[in-house]
Amino acid sequence: MKKYETTQGVRIANRIARWLISAGIGPANGYLLGVRGRKTGKLYTTPVALVIEGQDRYLVSPYGEVNWVRNARAAGAVSLMRAGKTETVTIQELDAAQSAPILKLYAQHNAVTRPYFDAAPDAPVEAFAAEAAQHPVFRLGATSAA
Repeated sequence: MKKYETTQGVRIANRIARWLISAGIGPANGYLLGVRGRKTGKLYTTPVALVIEGQDRYLVSPYGEVNWVRNARAAGAVSLMRAGKTETVTIQELDAAQSAPILKLYAQHNAVTRPYFDAAPDAPVEAFAAEAAQHPVFRLGATSAA
């Protein structure tokens, strides 16, 4: 798996994505993820693309064990923001067998993050199960709107 680095280009792209998502522009599965720092309590935001499968929504970390993943695990809940609306959702981390089909869908629909996956988008689900430990997946649960 390619290592994620926050380069100046990534920071600029994230700023643009934050602005677009805040304005409600872009794909319907694009959100700003808000999660409180596990040590500081400070609210951090990052743009994310959810996987939506029927009535279920999933949060995928294409870049592995990044800070938002550790903070979300500690909090047990995250905020999703889009177009001036915020909802708080509970999260449940999935195991490798549950994660694999979600990772495959994510890889098929998010070309910008493909270099961070070893499995090709058209690879069998088993290939995604093999690298599930490198890409945490959370099922989003009960919500509260703010």
